[in-house]
Amino acid sequence: MDMSSKWLSALTCLLSVVCCCHGGNILVFPEDGSHWVNMQVILRKLHTHGHSFTVVRSSKSWYIHENSALYNTITVNPVETEDVGQDYFNMLLDRSLALQKMSPLVRFFEQQKDITTVLKVFHNGVLRMVSAMLDDAELVKSLREAKFDLLLTDPAFPAGVLVANFLQLPMVYNVRWLNAGDAHMQTAPSPPSYVPMYNSLLHDQMSFLQRVENFLRYLCSLLQERYVIVPIYRKLLERHFPPGSDLLSMQQSADIWLMRMDFVFDFPRPTMPNIIYMGGFQCKPAQALPVDLEEFMQSSGEHGVVFMSLGAMVGALPRTITEAIASAFAKIPQKVMWRYHGERPSTLGNNTLLLEWFPQNDLLGHPNTRAFVSHGGTNGIYEAIYHGVPVLALPLLFDQFDNVMRLQVRNAARVLQVATLTSQEFLEGLKDVLENPLYRSSIRKMSELHRDQPISPLDSATFWIEYVMRHKGAAHLRSEANNLAWYSYHSLDVLVFLLAIAVIAFWTSVYVCRFLCCRKSIKKRKVD
Repeated sequence: MDMSSKWLSALTCLLSVVCCCHGGNILVFPEDGSHWVNMQVILRKLHTHGHSFTVVRSSKSWYIHENSALYNTITVNPVETEDVGQDYFNMLLDRSLALQKMSPLVRFFEQQKDITTVLKVFHNGVLRMVSAMLDDAELVKSLREAKFDLLLTDPAFPAGVLVANFLQLPMVYNVRWLNAGDAHMQTAPSPPSYVPMYNSLLHDQMSFLQRVENFLRYLCSLLQERYVIVPIYRKLLERHFPPGSDLLSMQQSADIWLMRMDFVFDFPRPTMPNIIYMGGFQCKPAQALPVDLEEFMQSSGEHGVVFMSLGAMVGALPRTITEAIASAFAKIPQKVMWRYHGERPSTLGNNTLLLEWFPQNDLLGHPNTRAFVSHGGTNGIYEAIYHGVPVLALPLLFDQFDNVMRLQVRNAARVLQVATLTSQEFLEGLKDVLENPLYRSSIRKMSELHRDQPISPLDSATFWIEYVMRHKGAAHLRSEANNLAWYSYHSLDVLVFLLAIAVIAFWTSVYVCRFLCCRKSIKKRKVD
């Protein structure tokens, strides 16, 4: 290396140190559970760039620890909070299994009732959380004095949105779902003729009747947003925000929407300049496994290993279903790693290892992994795509049904209905995924497409977060459509205006014709 190259290398290192030492001050308002797992991925990346974080958490948080070397915390103790803990999610799981046994029409109406109830529970929890913050004058003062450069939030529920607008901070979303459906619906055109709604289990090529169903779901989503969610925050807005403040307008005011999706997985649809797609940003090459797990993987020989996980919120299924799955696992030549909480199934075979936690990404990236039995959570689905592992899907809650349907239509997964699952059905499905080469070839093609990008999703997300900090926002990327009334957005006022002109022109023509005809008739009578 010549002298000029050495000086250039030294200068680059110095600039890197200087840049890291002048990082931004970021306020983070995450969601708990698996949402927090992927938010941490972004924080760790930003931390290597020298940025510092203050994370707002509830005193009843499951996953967001109060003490961390990565971030400082503000712990809020909301009063009269309804306990949304493991028992609540178990209740939702039982209800989901019951819905699967209903006829489609009954299930549709029952789903809408359940969604309304769940929205009220979670949004009232957010209301109490934000109220506790904004009613605390000392906390508000300290937040203002901290001079944050940016608020980074997951807007599945609008706590961070409200705080960002109250403090008048630039805002970046780490987002997939918002309010009662897909976040795209809040900021980009989303025609229900080919954009499937939340929980519809439809794809983008719909028959007439499917479009009818999708449109009804679209209307239900709008009604739930307007008449269930928005009224919950009305008094809070009147108390702490300027007159005329509107929750939906606040939600649309984010400078950048970091969307946790990739069109390799999702269906193509209209987008906007400030939407940045970062699906699979949490994925990375597999690291070496702990010695005991590596020994287990190697002991599988040529048959390989099946890995099963039901995500962060569901530890175990009902006993009868668990026994059926364990019995089926015992009948395959593969070894099985099962992330499991609860009592050990009596039908468990010697080939199955139960643990409460596994390094999921590293296991999916191991060359001996043959299949992934998954509930269909977004994080796990993208890791399966990244590593090219076919999926046997057991969707349970929320967006999981839509997620696995997207894999199914691409021949990368087989989906089973959990509510009526038998040991024989599970065994047949598992053997199909293991033995049919279509599943592996399809998801490997998806993996190839997903990886073929000019910049990694995580690097892209990091750039845009820092972009907003450098420029104090990104208002030039926000569409003016967000400021239009719904009737103006759809040009209904223009259509009414043009229709009025057409009607006036028509009746004017009729009047003129009648007038001329009358004059002609009068002249004729005079001549006669």
